[in-house]
Amino acid sequence: MKAVWYERFGPAAEVLTLGDMPDPAPGPGEVLVRVRASGVNPSDVKLRAGARPGAKMPFPRIVPHSDGAGEIVALGKGVSRELGERVWIWNGQWQRAQGTCAELIAVPSEQAVRLPDGTGFEEGACLGIPAMTAWYALHADGPIAGRTVLVAGGAGTVGRYACQMAALSGARVITTVSSAQKAAHSGAKDWINYREANVTEAVMDLTGGQGVDRIVDVDFGANQAADLALVKSGGTIASYASASDMAPTLQFYPFMFKNVTLKMLIVYLLDAEVRRRGEAQLTEWLQAGKLSHAVVPGGGLADAAAAHGRVAAGDKLGTVVLSF
Repeated sequence: MKAVWYERFGPAAEVLTLGDMPDPAPGPGEVLVRVRASGVNPSDVKLRAGARPGAKMPFPRIVPHSDGAGEIVALGKGVSRELGERVWIWNGQWQRAQGTCAELIAVPSEQAVRLPDGTGFEEGACLGIPAMTAWYALHADGPIAGRTVLVAGGAGTVGRYACQMAALSGARVITTVSSAQKAAHSGAKDWINYREANVTEAVMDLTGGQGVDRIVDVDFGANQAADLALVKSGGTIASYASASDMAPTLQFYPFMFKNVTLKMLIVYLLDAEVRRRGEAQLTEWLQAGKLSHAVVPGGGLADAAAAHGRVAAGDKLGTVVLSF
């Protein structure tokens, strides 16, 4: 099979190699998937660059990317699935040497989720990290119908899904963005340009001084003060990143006296029952054609380095996807 790999950390153009590797075989409980699309997420780019503190190569050779979509072409022992079944993949390269940036991948059967016929492979390659992160940030603590949700960074890959899912779940959505173009991309009716307005004052104006029930936060370190001011007593802040300050000082007592739930989440570690609920909800929305996907075409396997560069630049709207 054709695959892209790296054998040391470094710049994408220097360390990513396109070549031939032996075809993997599915072990017991696994399926072999012919990958048709591979999603490139910021975490994939950071892992390849060695950006994690104290990072060491966990395997001699790594095929990158967690997310992907394709068709089941072979079954391991004990697996009862349909050959040819269309699937999307999660945790493809999480604590494993081989991810989805290859023509074939063998994964545990539960990590290959049925992809409804109306959803393309490129869209399916956006689900594992961006869509599931958005769903979990919104729904980890129960229903949100009738609640007010603030999504920080609604034009981001996770934020855009969160805006859609919150509205589909019956919540009022407010988002922060940096331009009218990004507001349109987010799809949210109520939005605030955080570069031009005081976010705290603007949200309080929009909510009649009540604040919000839940915050989906893309940068907890930068937004902690605003989050504290805006979240209602008994509310929840679900944050999936804190790039501006990776070890922020927590204002413990101010949060405590508002009885706030702080959820620092990572989608790779969802327990099985929670993940099944998320998968079922995504499937329902996909079958009904209710989710919009922002796919940024990234070329094929030979374009992997350029795709990593585009993700690192941060100037795209959507998920960069390789198709092959």
